[in-house]
Amino acid sequence: MKRANQIDMTEGPILGKLLQFSVPLIFSSVLQLFFNVADVAVVGRFAGDESLAAVGSTGSLINLLVNLFMGLSVGTNVVAAHYFGARKKTQVHDTVHTAIVVSFLSGVILTIVGVLGAKVILTFMNAPENVLNLAALYLKIYFGGITATMIYNFGSALLRAKGDTFRPLFILILAGCVNFVLNLIFVICFKLGVAGVASATVISQCISAALVLTILITEKDDFQLKIKQLKINPHIFAKILKIGLPAGFQGIMFSFSNVIIQSSVNKFGAIIIAGNSAAINLESIVYTAMNGFSQGALTFCSQNYGAKKFDRIKKVVWVAQGAIIVIGTFLGLGFLLFGRQLLGIFSKNPEVIDAGMLRMRVILSTYCICGMMDCMANSIRGTGHSLMPVISSLLGACLFRIIWLFTIFRIPLFHTPTVIFLSYPISWILTYVINIICYKIFISRIKGDSD
Repeated sequence: MKRANQIDMTEGPILGKLLQFSVPLIFSSVLQLFFNVADVAVVGRFAGDESLAAVGSTGSLINLLVNLFMGLSVGTNVVAAHYFGARKKTQVHDTVHTAIVVSFLSGVILTIVGVLGAKVILTFMNAPENVLNLAALYLKIYFGGITATMIYNFGSALLRAKGDTFRPLFILILAGCVNFVLNLIFVICFKLGVAGVASATVISQCISAALVLTILITEKDDFQLKIKQLKINPHIFAKILKIGLPAGFQGIMFSFSNVIIQSSVNKFGAIIIAGNSAAINLESIVYTAMNGFSQGALTFCSQNYGAKKFDRIKKVVWVAQGAIIVIGTFLGLGFLLFGRQLLGIFSKNPEVIDAGMLRMRVILSTYCICGMMDCMANSIRGTGHSLMPVISSLLGACLFRIIWLFTIFRIPLFHTPTVIFLSYPISWILTYVINIICYKIFISRIKGDSD
């Protein structure tokens, strides 16, 4: 059982082990998205376009508030994988207990900020008046249960550090089924609308948190969680912060630029908002499929860095990027081909479907570049260098998108939703080029240090 829940990424064929790690993670992420898609579809079909727009308009804001702490879960994964690869058992044990305490504290902070600040921030984002109150209600309920989300994400990050992606998949299957059933009950039977969707999400996340804690408590290896030993190890916490904070700030910067983009989209009214929301849900499926290999690159590079197998890191990077190109191109073009039918899941309104297709034509035809960009950033982060991907994201993506919206988009001829969406692929290309340059610099330094 111990062997079944671990992958030694420092030995053996890279592609086979990368698939062994990434495929369950992809299924987990895609399954989670399918349940999220079901949430939005239930709202759109049974509660109306305003409710669909309300739920959709909150996505970028949720990411903005959550990403800093999700970055700490990335730091947890890297630190635990470093120690696991280096066979340092005591440090693995301390990382587990530090991470769970940090996850709880992160959830408490997010609950306070999210519940108290929801309506104010949505107003700042130019949320339409007919959507504002519903969106604020959704956010308050969602953030009321965010601690469970944090515990699950930190716990699953610990399991991924040793190559265990199967049990998080089983957790999501169970919690996702509960979420879907509760959505149907709350929205269709009890007519609770966005409040029902948010409540179902919170309940399912509580189940996920309980299950991942149970797994860690019953582990028989160095990842075993002992409640009485829960405390923050200052040295481990500092390492998590060193890697996790830059990763979190990177997520925040992307989310901030997306909030600005969402604010620009909001100016075009509820139809464009609803179509944009539906398209984002479909795009997320493609993104998470690519992100499974990007996460694989992060953990593989982390374990091999801990084991000081630096030449193997370079092989991991290019194998992972090749996989991303294949899956990103195949799924992106496939979703684009059947775009109208897929968007019809969310809304019967032809105008909403047309609005969704505007976005999908731009994003899905170029989406593999986004996956390659993330993979390169995670590969750098896996070697313990987390600041440089932040700088590249700031320059290549966030700053560019903001400049684009305040210059090109302001020109009357280009004041259209399509011009907004074009900022994505251009920013991905710029950031990817910067990440490649940074990777070349860091990998040469690592190899020089080992020599």
